[in-house]
Amino acid sequence: MSKAPLLQVENLKQYFPIKGGIFGRTINYVKAVDDISFHVNEGETVSIVGESGCGKSTTGRAILRLEEPTAGRVIFQGQDLLKLSKAEMRKKRKDLQIIFQDPFASLNPRQTVRQILEEALAIQNVVPRKQRRQRVIELLEMVGLNADQADRYPHEFSGGQRQRIGIARALSVEPKLVICDEAVSALDVSVQAQVLNLLKKLQREYNLTYLFISHDMGVVRHISDRIIVMYLGKIVEMGDKQSLFENPQHPYTRALLSAIPVADPRRKKERIILKGDVPSPIDPPQGCRFHTRCPFVMDRCKTEAPPMHKLGPQHEAACHLLEEGPVDYSQLLKEIKIS
Repeated sequence: MSKAPLLQVENLKQYFPIKGGIFGRTINYVKAVDDISFHVNEGETVSIVGESGCGKSTTGRAILRLEEPTAGRVIFQGQDLLKLSKAEMRKKRKDLQIIFQDPFASLNPRQTVRQILEEALAIQNVVPRKQRRQRVIELLEMVGLNADQADRYPHEFSGGQRQRIGIARALSVEPKLVICDEAVSALDVSVQAQVLNLLKKLQREYNLTYLFISHDMGVVRHISDRIIVMYLGKIVEMGDKQSLFENPQHPYTRALLSAIPVADPRRKKERIILKGDVPSPIDPPQGCRFHTRCPFVMDRCKTEAPPMHKLGPQHEAACHLLEEGPVDYSQLLKEIKIS
């Protein structure tokens, strides 16, 4: 019998009302996340990737109820988080932590590192008061910082060091699931690699589970077990890392992968340039939401939303081209050129 997922998200929606008129009535909604479902198994890293505005960060915030979801279910360890009271959810947050994108904005500039970490320990009452000082030292050493740095303020650290403090704070309460919201995007490439390697090391040592949110497919490739691709509030493709990188089946995924830089200047790489801008989530296109920018658009794409098609044990994508199975895009492009 297979083990139940640590996190199961079902039909999650996050709509933000738009107020207008002299009475401030709701006149429309921003459909930031629109009916998505996925799961995360214990001990794995699942990444959500997409352009800015696709709904990936909103998904993470909705799971934690930092924004109250409009509809759906978020089942964590067999319990629906959306049915918990605020007091119950506050206690549950011990098991669900987040690492924010901006390491400087997420740390209180008036507190020392010791105070920041001790505050987290005190709120969730993880360790007795007398042991907190020692626990702070252990947390700093865990993320590659020194004990003598505990009484410094956030502005005295580099960006990479500040992010390590953010990681230490998230891990201080011994969570089961950590949501990494663009956790390395504000850092230099060399520092990104150090933080990613640290996250992987901590995952191995403490059996952590990550929901990793990023716009960078190169970063996602380095850390993920499975990948979810989002576009305009919808999941368009998801699968294990090998399937998705070696045989991407949604046109949008192919465009994202083509944007990954190649280190070898002699190696030619076909770049897929998408035309136009991402449509507004206030009034998304009918049918397939990607049809306004898709190079393979058909008439039915403009009226009929495609279902998710199973392409392998862990690989599925939402595209009308996939009704009869995986597509050979090199052959399809030849046929388009001939016609």
